Amino acid sequence: MSSEQNTTHAVMAQRHEAKDSLDDFPTPPWATRALMEHVLNNDTKGRCLEPACNKGHMSKVLKEYFNEVESSDIYDYGYGKVNNFLDSSHKNFNWVITNPPFRLAEEFINKANEVASTGVAILARTVFLESVGRYDRLFDLNPPTHFAQFSERVPMVKGRLDKKASTATSYAWFVWKKNFKFNSPKLIWIPPCRKSLEKEEDYA
Repeated sequence: MSSEQNTTHAVMAQRHEAKDSLDDFPTPPWATRALMEHVLNNDTKGRCLEPACNKGHMSKVLKEYFNEVESSDIYDYGYGKVNNFLDSSHKNFNWVITNPPFRLAEEFINKANEVASTGVAILARTVFLESVGRYDRLFDLNPPTHFAQFSERVPMVKGRLDKKASTATSYAWFVWKKNFKFNSPKLIWIPPCRKSLEKEEDYA
């Protein structure tokens, strides 16, 4: 693989963002449809909040399923409200669904679980499962009810959507469903579904 491919098409698992980075890696719309179709089974009652909406790629898909979606981001990408989710109060949301900055994922999860009455779904690199510190701070105290691993890769490119992108990074949906009785997190394999869920207009 050439160095050009590494920088323009492949987002590697070892990537590191600066502490003040906006972590601008838009979510391919089909990956959000995969959550709705294969994980949440179209459980779309009530209002949904997307608090790291970027240019709206995830929000637009959520609107295909939810009657009401509110979108915001700490930076003005031209879509949704400009708002710092972690420093704001939010009321009357059933779901919080987002792809947060990786370095702030724990904070987003804790905040989202305070905000949502039905559930929380966070898209993150699979390696988010790792770390003794994260286990002590988060997973031991509040484990997800569902861990949904993509069986195919979800290519994300910094600053844009790219239909031709590839990646060495694996992603999963971490889901917390309120009032769900469980002894341990339920593992869900998201089957190969990009071809069936991807739309040409997603990249317009």
